[in-house]
Amino acid sequence: MADLQIKKCLDAGLITVSKSGDGREIVCDNKTKKWFIHSGGYGNNAVYSWLLGAAAGDISGSIYEHHNIKRKIGENMLCTPYCHFTDDTVMTCAVAKGIMNGIGGMNDDWYRIEANRKKVREKIQQSVREYGRRYPSAGYGGRFMQWLMTPNPSPYRSWGNGSAMRASYAGWAAKSLEEAEVLAELSAEITHNHTDGINGAKAVAGAIFLLKKGGTKKDVKEYVSGYYKLDFKLDDIRAGYEFDVSCKGSVPQAVTAFLEGNNFAEVLSNAISIGGDSDTIAAIAGSIAEVIYPMSQELRGRVVDKLDSFLLRTIVSADDFVFFRFADL
Repeated sequence: MADLQIKKCLDAGLITVSKSGDGREIVCDNKTKKWFIHSGGYGNNAVYSWLLGAAAGDISGSIYEHHNIKRKIGENMLCTPYCHFTDDTVMTCAVAKGIMNGIGGMNDDWYRIEANRKKVREKIQQSVREYGRRYPSAGYGGRFMQWLMTPNPSPYRSWGNGSAMRASYAGWAAKSLEEAEVLAELSAEITHNHTDGINGAKAVAGAIFLLKKGGTKKDVKEYVSGYYKLDFKLDDIRAGYEFDVSCKGSVPQAVTAFLEGNNFAEVLSNAISIGGDSDTIAAIAGSIAEVIYPMSQELRGRVVDKLDSFLLRTIVSADDFVFFRFADL
Protein backbone atom coordinates (compact mmCIF):
# COMPACT_ATOMS: atom_id res chain seq x y z
CA MET A 1 0.00 0.00 0.00
CA ALA A 2 1.08 3.56 -0.59
CA ASP A 3 0.20 4.74 2.88
CA LEU A 4 0.51 3.22 6.35
CA GLN A 5 -2.67 4.83 7.63
CA ILE A 6 -4.66 3.42 4.73
CA LYS A 7 -3.22 0.00 5.54
CA LYS A 8 -4.34 0.35 9.16
CA CYS A 9 -7.86 1.20 8.02
CA LEU A 10 -7.83 -1.81 5.72
CA ASP A 11 -6.67 -4.08 8.54
CA ALA A 12 -9.46 -2.74 10.74
CA GLY A 13 -12.05 -3.42 8.06
CA LEU A 14 -12.99 0.24 7.73
CA ILE A 15 -12.27 0.57 4.02
CA THR A 16 -12.00 -1.50 0.85
CA VAL A 17 -9.57 -0.75 -1.98
CA SER A 18 -10.99 -1.09 -5.49
CA LYS A 19 -7.88 -0.10 -7.44
CA SER A 20 -4.38 0.27 -6.09
CA GLY A 21 -1.43 2.06 -7.63
CA ASP A 22 1.75 3.76 -6.48
CA GLY A 23 0.48 6.71 -4.51
CA ARG A 24 -3.22 6.53 -5.40
CA GLU A 25 -6.05 4.27 -4.30
CA ILE A 26 -9.77 4.17 -5.03
CA VAL A 27 -11.16 3.49 -1.59
CA CYS A 28 -14.65 2.65 -0.34
CA ASP A 29 -15.69 3.56 3.20
CA ASN A 30 -17.38 0.36 4.38
CA LYS A 31 -19.75 2.28 6.65
CA THR A 32 -20.99 5.01 4.31
CA LYS A 33 -20.34 3.10 1.06
CA LYS A 34 -18.87 6.29 -0.41
CA TRP A 35 -15.95 6.12 -2.84
CA PHE A 36 -13.01 8.46 -2.94
CA ILE A 37 -9.46 8.65 -4.24
CA HIS A 38 -7.03 8.58 -1.36
CA SER A 39 -3.38 9.32 -0.81
CA GLY A 40 -1.37 10.73 2.07
CA GLY A 41 -3.38 9.43 5.00
CA TYR A 42 -6.93 8.53 5.93
CA GLY A 43 -8.86 11.71 6.69
CA ASN A 44 -6.19 13.96 5.15
CA ASN A 45 -7.62 16.89 3.16
CA ALA A 46 -4.28 17.88 1.60
CA VAL A 47 -4.66 15.44 -1.28
CA TYR A 48 -4.01 16.24 -4.93
CA SER A 49 -5.17 14.04 -7.79
CA TRP A 50 -4.63 14.69 -11.49
CA LEU A 51 -7.79 14.83 -13.65
CA LEU A 52 -10.16 14.89 -10.67
CA GLY A 53 -10.21 18.70 -10.78
CA ALA A 54 -11.63 18.72 -14.29
CA ALA A 55 -14.25 16.15 -13.27
CA ALA A 56 -15.17 18.18 -10.19
CA GLY A 57 -15.72 21.29 -12.29
CA ASP A 58 -17.66 19.44 -14.97
CA ILE A 59 -19.92 17.66 -12.49
CA SER A 60 -20.51 20.76 -10.37
CA GLY A 61 -21.32 22.90 -13.39
CA SER A 62 -23.56 20.33 -15.09
CA ILE A 63 -26.81 21.55 -13.53
CA TYR A 64 -25.99 25.21 -14.10
CA GLU A 65 -25.12 25.06 -17.81
CA HIS A 66 -28.69 25.73 -18.89
CA HIS A 67 -29.80 27.25 -15.58
CA ASN A 68 -27.21 29.96 -14.97
CA ILE A 69 -27.25 31.44 -11.48
CA LYS A 70 -24.94 34.46 -11.89
CA ARG A 71 -23.72 34.39 -8.31
CA LYS A 72 -21.08 32.69 -6.23
CA ILE A 73 -21.97 29.55 -4.34
CA GLY A 74 -20.52 27.64 -1.40
CA GLU A 75 -18.82 24.26 -1.50
CA ASN A 76 -22.04 22.65 -0.29
CA MET A 77 -23.61 23.56 -3.65
CA LEU A 78 -20.86 21.88 -5.67
CA CYS A 79 -21.43 18.35 -6.91
CA THR A 80 -24.95 18.08 -5.46
CA PRO A 81 -27.26 15.06 -5.91
CA TYR A 82 -28.61 16.14 -9.30
CA CYS A 83 -25.17 16.83 -10.76
CA HIS A 84 -23.59 14.39 -13.19
CA PHE A 85 -20.49 14.00 -15.32
CA THR A 86 -20.70 15.03 -18.97
CA ASP A 87 -18.59 14.86 -22.10
CA ASP A 88 -15.99 17.11 -20.45
CA THR A 89 -15.02 14.39 -17.97
CA VAL A 90 -15.29 11.58 -20.51
CA MET A 91 -13.09 13.35 -23.04
CA THR A 92 -10.55 14.44 -20.41
CA CYS A 93 -10.13 10.78 -19.45
CA ALA A 94 -10.08 9.71 -23.10
CA VAL A 95 -7.26 12.10 -24.01
CA ALA A 96 -5.32 11.00 -20.94
CA LYS A 97 -5.62 7.37 -22.00
CA GLY A 98 -4.54 8.24 -25.53
CA ILE A 99 -1.50 10.15 -24.30
CA MET A 100 -0.49 7.26 -22.07
CA ASN A 101 -0.86 4.79 -24.93
CA GLY A 102 0.99 7.10 -27.27
CA ILE A 103 4.07 8.29 -25.40
CA GLY A 104 4.54 5.31 -23.12
CA GLY A 105 7.97 3.85 -23.79
CA MET A 106 9.11 6.72 -26.00
CA ASN A 107 12.20 8.86 -25.41
CA ASP A 108 11.75 12.27 -23.84
CA ASP A 109 12.31 14.03 -27.16
CA TRP A 110 9.80 11.89 -29.05
CA TYR A 111 7.87 14.92 -30.29
CA ARG A 112 10.78 16.10 -32.45
CA ILE A 113 10.10 13.24 -34.87
CA GLU A 114 7.02 13.57 -37.07
CA ALA A 115 6.38 9.81 -37.15
CA ASN A 116 6.11 9.83 -33.37
CA ARG A 117 3.70 12.75 -33.43
CA LYS A 118 1.57 10.86 -35.92
CA LYS A 119 1.52 7.79 -33.68
CA VAL A 120 0.51 9.79 -30.60
CA ARG A 121 -2.18 11.63 -32.56
CA GLU A 122 -3.58 8.30 -33.74
CA LYS A 123 -3.58 6.88 -30.22
CA ILE A 124 -5.42 9.91 -28.90
CA GLN A 125 -7.99 9.71 -31.69
CA GLN A 126 -8.47 6.00 -31.09
CA SER A 127 -9.03 6.57 -27.37
CA VAL A 128 -11.36 9.53 -27.90
CA ARG A 129 -13.51 7.48 -30.25
CA GLU A 130 -13.48 4.50 -27.88
CA TYR A 131 -14.58 6.56 -24.88
CA GLY A 132 -17.04 8.58 -26.91
CA ARG A 133 -18.80 5.49 -28.16
CA ARG A 134 -18.77 4.00 -24.67
CA TYR A 135 -20.62 7.09 -23.42
CA PRO A 136 -22.78 8.14 -26.40
CA SER A 137 -25.16 10.23 -24.29
CA ALA A 138 -22.57 12.31 -22.45
CA GLY A 139 -23.65 15.52 -24.16
CA TYR A 140 -21.52 15.95 -27.27
CA GLY A 141 -22.08 18.60 -29.89
CA GLY A 142 -23.63 17.64 -33.21
CA ARG A 143 -20.47 17.82 -35.31
CA PHE A 144 -18.44 15.89 -32.76
CA MET A 145 -21.12 13.18 -32.60
CA GLN A 146 -21.02 12.88 -36.38
CA TRP A 147 -17.21 12.66 -36.25
CA LEU A 148 -17.48 10.02 -33.55
CA MET A 149 -19.71 7.76 -35.59
CA THR A 150 -17.98 8.22 -38.97
CA PRO A 151 -15.77 5.21 -39.92
CA ASN A 152 -12.82 7.32 -41.13
CA PRO A 153 -13.35 10.79 -39.67
CA SER A 154 -11.51 13.98 -40.52
CA PRO A 155 -11.04 17.05 -38.35
CA TYR A 156 -13.67 19.72 -38.95
CA ARG A 157 -11.84 22.94 -38.04
CA SER A 158 -13.73 23.55 -34.83
CA TRP A 159 -12.80 26.56 -32.69
CA GLY A 160 -14.99 25.38 -29.81
CA ASN A 161 -13.93 24.91 -26.21
CA GLY A 162 -14.11 21.12 -26.48
CA SER A 163 -10.40 21.12 -27.28
CA ALA A 164 -9.54 23.10 -24.14
CA MET A 165 -11.72 21.16 -21.72
CA ARG A 166 -10.06 17.84 -22.58
CA ALA A 167 -6.43 19.04 -22.70
CA SER A 168 -5.41 19.09 -19.03
CA TYR A 169 -3.47 15.82 -19.01
CA ALA A 170 -1.12 17.19 -21.65
CA GLY A 171 0.20 19.53 -18.99
CA TRP A 172 0.50 16.81 -16.37
CA ALA A 173 2.22 14.23 -18.56
CA ALA A 174 4.73 16.58 -20.18
CA LYS A 175 8.35 16.98 -19.10
CA SER A 176 8.75 20.35 -20.82
CA LEU A 177 6.54 23.24 -21.83
CA GLU A 178 7.21 22.41 -25.46
CA GLU A 179 6.04 18.84 -24.94
CA ALA A 180 2.92 20.07 -23.14
CA GLU A 181 2.08 22.32 -26.07
CA VAL A 182 2.71 19.55 -28.61
CA LEU A 183 0.51 17.10 -26.70
CA ALA A 184 -2.21 19.71 -26.42
CA GLU A 185 -2.03 20.42 -30.13
CA LEU A 186 -2.20 16.75 -31.03
CA SER A 187 -5.17 16.24 -28.72
CA ALA A 188 -6.97 19.20 -30.28
CA GLU A 189 -6.29 18.75 -33.97
CA ILE A 190 -8.04 15.41 -34.35
CA THR A 191 -11.23 17.50 -34.41
CA HIS A 192 -10.40 21.11 -33.51
CA ASN A 193 -7.73 21.86 -36.13
CA HIS A 194 -8.67 25.54 -36.27
CA THR A 195 -6.00 27.84 -34.77
CA ASP A 196 -8.41 29.01 -32.07
CA GLY A 197 -9.20 25.45 -31.03
CA ILE A 198 -5.52 24.53 -30.85
CA ASN A 199 -4.62 27.68 -28.91
CA GLY A 200 -7.29 26.95 -26.30
CA ALA A 201 -5.84 23.52 -25.64
CA LYS A 202 -2.27 24.83 -25.51
CA ALA A 203 -3.20 27.62 -23.09
CA VAL A 204 -4.74 25.16 -20.62
CA ALA A 205 -1.96 22.57 -20.87
CA GLY A 206 0.75 25.22 -20.63
CA ALA A 207 -0.81 26.78 -17.53
CA ILE A 208 -0.95 23.40 -15.82
CA PHE A 209 2.64 22.59 -16.74
CA LEU A 210 3.93 25.91 -15.39
CA LEU A 211 2.14 25.45 -12.07
CA LYS A 212 3.31 21.85 -11.85
CA LYS A 213 6.89 23.06 -12.15
CA GLY A 214 6.46 25.60 -9.35
CA GLY A 215 5.20 28.56 -11.36
CA THR A 216 2.98 31.24 -9.86
CA LYS A 217 -0.36 32.74 -10.84
CA LYS A 218 1.60 35.63 -12.30
CA ASP A 219 3.45 33.17 -14.53
CA VAL A 220 0.16 31.65 -15.65
CA LYS A 221 -1.34 35.03 -16.42
CA GLU A 222 1.68 36.07 -18.45
CA TYR A 223 1.69 32.80 -20.38
CA VAL A 224 -2.04 32.70 -21.14
CA SER A 225 -1.92 36.38 -22.09
CA GLY A 226 0.11 35.24 -25.07
CA TYR A 227 -3.12 33.70 -26.36
CA TYR A 228 -5.89 35.81 -24.83
CA LYS A 229 -6.52 39.16 -23.20
CA LEU A 230 -6.96 38.76 -19.46
CA ASP A 231 -7.69 42.42 -18.78
CA PHE A 232 -11.01 41.95 -16.97
CA LYS A 233 -12.43 40.86 -13.63
CA LEU A 234 -15.31 38.44 -13.23
CA ASP A 235 -17.36 41.03 -11.34
CA ASP A 236 -17.16 43.27 -14.39
CA ILE A 237 -18.44 40.69 -16.89
CA ARG A 238 -20.84 38.61 -14.79
CA ALA A 239 -24.03 40.50 -15.54
CA GLY A 240 -23.51 40.65 -19.29
CA TYR A 241 -21.68 37.42 -19.99
CA GLU A 242 -23.61 35.07 -22.27
CA PHE A 243 -23.34 31.45 -23.38
CA ASP A 244 -20.27 31.13 -25.59
CA VAL A 245 -18.77 27.78 -26.61
CA SER A 246 -15.77 29.24 -28.43
CA CYS A 247 -12.31 28.97 -26.93
CA LYS A 248 -11.94 32.75 -27.21
CA GLY A 249 -15.16 33.25 -25.30
CA SER A 250 -14.65 30.77 -22.47
CA VAL A 251 -11.00 29.86 -21.88
CA PRO A 252 -10.01 33.39 -20.70
CA GLN A 253 -12.98 33.35 -18.33
CA ALA A 254 -12.00 29.96 -16.93
CA VAL A 255 -8.40 31.07 -16.39
CA THR A 256 -9.59 34.25 -14.68
CA ALA A 257 -11.81 32.18 -12.39
CA PHE A 258 -8.65 30.36 -11.33
CA LEU A 259 -6.60 33.54 -10.95
CA GLU A 260 -9.24 35.13 -8.70
CA GLY A 261 -9.77 32.06 -6.50
CA ASN A 262 -8.06 31.40 -3.19
CA ASN A 263 -8.96 27.72 -2.86
CA PHE A 264 -10.32 24.93 -5.04
CA ALA A 265 -14.00 25.38 -4.18
CA GLU A 266 -13.79 29.12 -4.72
CA VAL A 267 -12.31 28.63 -8.18
CA LEU A 268 -15.27 26.45 -9.19
CA SER A 269 -17.67 28.93 -7.63
CA ASN A 270 -16.06 31.74 -9.62
CA ALA A 271 -16.37 29.76 -12.86
CA ILE A 272 -20.02 28.89 -12.31
CA SER A 273 -20.94 32.39 -11.15
CA ILE A 274 -20.56 34.03 -14.56
CA GLY A 275 -23.03 31.68 -16.25
CA GLY A 276 -22.59 30.55 -19.82
CA ASP A 277 -21.19 27.10 -20.59
CA SER A 278 -20.84 26.42 -16.87
CA ASP A 279 -19.71 22.80 -16.89
CA THR A 280 -16.93 23.41 -19.41
CA ILE A 281 -15.73 26.67 -17.87
CA ALA A 282 -15.66 25.03 -14.44
CA ALA A 283 -13.93 21.92 -15.84
CA ILE A 284 -11.15 24.04 -17.33
CA ALA A 285 -10.83 26.17 -14.19
CA GLY A 286 -10.85 23.07 -11.98
CA SER A 287 -8.21 21.32 -14.06
CA ILE A 288 -5.85 24.24 -13.49
CA ALA A 289 -6.78 24.84 -9.86
CA GLU A 290 -6.10 21.28 -8.75
CA VAL A 291 -2.40 21.76 -9.46
CA ILE A 292 -1.98 24.07 -6.46
CA TYR A 293 -5.20 23.75 -4.46
CA PRO A 294 -6.15 20.48 -2.74
CA MET A 295 -9.77 19.40 -2.90
CA SER A 296 -11.46 18.84 0.44
CA GLN A 297 -12.11 15.22 1.32
CA GLU A 298 -15.85 15.87 1.44
CA LEU A 299 -15.99 17.33 -2.06
CA ARG A 300 -13.56 14.74 -3.37
CA GLY A 301 -15.81 12.00 -2.04
CA ARG A 302 -18.88 13.48 -3.72
CA VAL A 303 -17.05 13.81 -7.03
CA VAL A 304 -15.67 10.27 -7.06
CA ASP A 305 -19.09 8.94 -6.07
CA LYS A 306 -20.45 10.37 -9.34
CA LEU A 307 -17.90 8.57 -11.52
CA ASP A 308 -18.17 4.98 -12.67
CA SER A 309 -15.43 2.41 -12.23
CA PHE A 310 -14.19 2.73 -15.82
CA LEU A 311 -13.49 6.46 -15.50
CA LEU A 312 -12.08 6.06 -11.99
CA ARG A 313 -9.62 3.46 -13.16
CA THR A 314 -8.54 5.74 -15.99
CA ILE A 315 -7.85 8.50 -13.48
CA VAL A 316 -5.82 6.20 -11.25
CA SER A 317 -3.87 4.88 -14.25
CA ALA A 318 -3.19 8.44 -15.37
CA ASP A 319 -1.88 9.32 -11.92
CA ASP A 320 0.40 6.29 -11.88
CA PHE A 321 1.69 7.01 -15.38
CA VAL A 322 2.85 10.48 -14.34
CA PHE A 323 4.27 9.13 -11.09
CA PHE A 324 6.47 6.65 -12.94
CA ARG A 325 7.37 9.00 -15.80
CA PHE A 326 8.80 11.51 -13.35
CA ALA A 327 10.33 9.00 -10.97
CA ASP A 328 13.77 9.53 -12.48
CA LEU A 329 13.69 13.32 -12.29
